[in-house]
Amino acid sequence: MGLSALNIWTGAPLLAVWVGSRVAESATTVTMGTVFLVVVVLFTACLALVWTLNWASATYDDITGRPQSVRRHVPWLRSMRAERVNYEREKHEVTWMERFLVVMVAVVVVAFEIWFFFFSPSPIGPGPSKD
Repeated sequence: MGLSALNIWTGAPLLAVWVGSRVAESATTVTMGTVFLVVVVLFTACLALVWTLNWASATYDDITGRPQSVRRHVPWLRSMRAERVNYEREKHEVTWMERFLVVMVAVVVVAFEIWFFFFSPSPIGPGPSKD
């Protein structure tokens, strides 16, 4: 699960850029076909990794004996008698893998913000020169 979660942020974009670099005709020009291919490869790789992460999570729940989650009743479908539905999933603690995934997303967001605000080159240049 950790490997899938890490590769959503790192491996899938690197794979998409690598495929795009192999398809591009030259190193200096980029065509819309190449950009479209990079987007399709990125989408497909991320979708496959999310599916793998979901499958691994369900398998982990089966191995540990953790029951699947129960659908929550939306407020307008709840009983007016103020009955409380007892959810089985609420009785279980958050697992270390769930904590790991939340921490990984938080670290990636913070790392991106630090890179974006402090280390990335400005996309807004000084404009064309008047030479």
